[in-house]
Amino acid sequence: MQKIIKIALIAIGVLSAVLWYLLPSADMPAAEAAQSGAMNTMFIITYLLLGIAVVVSLVFTLKNLFSNPQGLKKTLFVVGGFLLVVGVSYVLASGTDVDPEFLAMEDESTIKKIGMGLNVFFILTIIAVLSLVIPAVKNMFSK
Repeated sequence: MQKIIKIALIAIGVLSAVLWYLLPSADMPAAEAAQSGAMNTMFIITYLLLGIAVVVSLVFTLKNLFSNPQGLKKTLFVVGGFLLVVGVSYVLASGTDVDPEFLAMEDESTIKKIGMGLNVFFILTIIAVLSLVIPAVKNMFSK
């Protein structure tokens, strides 16, 4: 199996080197360069390798997760907490707190989702900072 993977990686490397050589020159207009066959093939290879990496990492993560029941319980607890934060953030997002000139570009549900994403970021940042500060303060006063 490792021999096959090595051969495949060498073949992809050689193909990528050939495609790199076939890339359009720097003085070619960007619109024409974007339509280059070599560029499109390189993007396809990139997407293919990214997809393989994502699938393999998910498979091994799920395999490890289901082989350890304690880890599964902790993971479900964290995912539940994250979903709670997302739900609270969605409720807190108003969807109308945008300048009217920008509101013409998007509908209210999109603005509400953007507000929700910002609220999730702020809440998780506060949780992260508190999880660093509280133990440090406790440690300071316990000595």
